Amino acid sequence: MKVNIDIDEKYDGTYITIHAKEWSQEVEELVKNLNNDHHKKIVGREEDQSILLSPNEIEYVYAQSRKVYAVIHKRSIELNMKLYEVEEILSSHHFNRFSKSVIGNLNHIKSFELAFNGNLCVYFHSGGKEYVSRKYVNEIKQKLIMGG
Repeated sequence: MKVNIDIDEKYDGTYITIHAKEWSQEVEELVKNLNNDHHKKIVGREEDQSILLSPNEIEYVYAQSRKVYAVIHKRSIELNMKLYEVEEILSSHHFNRFSKSVIGNLNHIKSFELAFNGNLCVYFHSGGKEYVSRKYVNEIKQKLIMGG
């Protein structure tokens, strides 16, 4: 991808033009990122406190017993949202579906290995680990290889 920036006093605003041979996943991601508000925070609850969570500090989000939790440095913080709602908010922050009950941050992955059953075992920088079900393995591997 080639990026050109033209700064001149003749412009009265900021405009972005994307030139591409065809519509692609990369173009779609660019448009989504440009239109998205990157300053969104997610509110979590820990004991009696509400905590503002920044998407880039969340390692993964999981659902268990009808509750949704965000994991930050091995701490699980309860969210008052459905997993699909969290996924919509975090999709532009390099999060991807790992399984039916887990969404992971690709930027927090330290390493991964293929399990004997075709699943992918993902290790995070904090030492935590999660499994990617076979349905999502190829998508995750592609995004990791292509840079998220």
